[in-house]
Amino acid sequence: MKLNYKIIFHFLGLLLLFNGGFMLLSALISLIYNDGVTFQIFLAGIITLVVGVISMAFTRHHKKEMNKREGYIVVTFGWVIMSLTGTLPYIFTESIPSFTNAFFETISGFTTTGASILNDIEAVPKGVLFWRSLTHWIGGMGIIVLAIAILPLLGIGGMQLFAAEAPGPSADKLHPRITDTAKRLWLIYFGYTAAETLLLSVAGMSFFDAINHSMCTLSTGGFSTKNASVAYWNGQPIIQYIIILFMFLAGTNFVLSYFAFKGKVQKIIKDEEFRLYFSFITIFTIIASVIIYFRADISQSSIVHPMIWGETESAFRHGMFQVISVITTTGFVTADYTLWTPFLMVFFFGLMFLGGSAGSTSGGVKVVRHLILIKNSFLEFKRTLHPNAIVPVRYNKKAINRFIVFNVLAFFILYMLSFIIGSLGFSMMAIEFKSAIGLAASTLGNVGPALGDFGPVNNYAALPAIGKWWASFLMLIGRLELFTVLILFTPFFWRNR
Repeated sequence: MKLNYKIIFHFLGLLLLFNGGFMLLSALISLIYNDGVTFQIFLAGIITLVVGVISMAFTRHHKKEMNKREGYIVVTFGWVIMSLTGTLPYIFTESIPSFTNAFFETISGFTTTGASILNDIEAVPKGVLFWRSLTHWIGGMGIIVLAIAILPLLGIGGMQLFAAEAPGPSADKLHPRITDTAKRLWLIYFGYTAAETLLLSVAGMSFFDAINHSMCTLSTGGFSTKNASVAYWNGQPIIQYIIILFMFLAGTNFVLSYFAFKGKVQKIIKDEEFRLYFSFITIFTIIASVIIYFRADISQSSIVHPMIWGETESAFRHGMFQVISVITTTGFVTADYTLWTPFLMVFFFGLMFLGGSAGSTSGGVKVVRHLILIKNSFLEFKRTLHPNAIVPVRYNKKAINRFIVFNVLAFFILYMLSFIIGSLGFSMMAIEFKSAIGLAASTLGNVGPALGDFGPVNNYAALPAIGKWWASFLMLIGRLELFTVLILFTPFFWRNR
């Protein structure tokens, strides 16, 4: 079957319309705050809109069918096109004049990685900072999920796109129609963002800081409007506790949030992934907090305002904040955890491979995959003793199709291979070992802060240009969960069948 190129370019044009529209919203924020770059951001939005309109106009007579191959192409190239046009506000305002740096910052935003090359964030115009946070917010739930909510207007089915955008093992749906699912997910996403903005404003943040941090929290992104990230508010613990709460919610399957709002609390309590996710956070927070309390020096590792309620509360808050931030791949920091003893540095490095729940905005491997891997490993002992027995892996008391187990195993192997190859790539650029493995784990897992020269209190500005492109590729395949992007590099994908 030949590829339907017209529908691909038609859909890419639609994505550009969304991108351009959000740029115009950023121009409005720029106008409100009178930061001097309104016209430049407005021009970037208009150019993006025009390109999108032209693409849609020339492909308006297309066959309104989309198969899986076209879905994978649209998702992957959609992310690339969004990132390419997303550089325009940075370049036109000269906030980031280098194209390489601008692309890195943009794809870091859309993939919700949160790795930045900006040395002085607070000097950047507010309209540009708002656009920077918006890239997180758009990428968090996925521009594809947003777009399929209006696909009935175009007469196109969206299931193929949803499968490419969220290829994980979770197949939960809120509603039989995929477009209604997308609308409900976005309603929850928007509602959480509004709620956090309100709470942070009441807690003492300015409205601008509150809305930016809310967008970056719910997307599990990690961009901040302050050079010190959330450590800027170390003297206001309530702000950090609010962010902790919403990072936790953002790392939870959004389907469970829907069940919570419908009063189906038992479904949440019985969900195995949620229980393991909650247990991981609880256990790891206790471990980190105890070690921080007895061994680490918070006053030296904190960037500003080391502590306020005493050592016990400070150790607990910093430990819990960093554990949730790394597990959910948000990447906000309240302190330099690489200074919290060698054990905790390795501890947090390991957490980069965990990830939040499937169906959340988190990156990483995802808790459900770890759960299936653990269960299957234990069952291998039974299969060894009873080779003729049929012992299926069960999840939420239901037997899992063995092909899902194979998919999880293949994903994990591919993920670790990608990490090794990613590390080797960085090491070829004369980057020392600790920094190289930290960069690979952080960019592939969409975490943000890494280790060594690219740790929590540093940024990615010192990374060579080739390293930024390599990191961008790792961020992309990590965000789209490997298969969606890497399948495009296989020869059989492009064969007409």
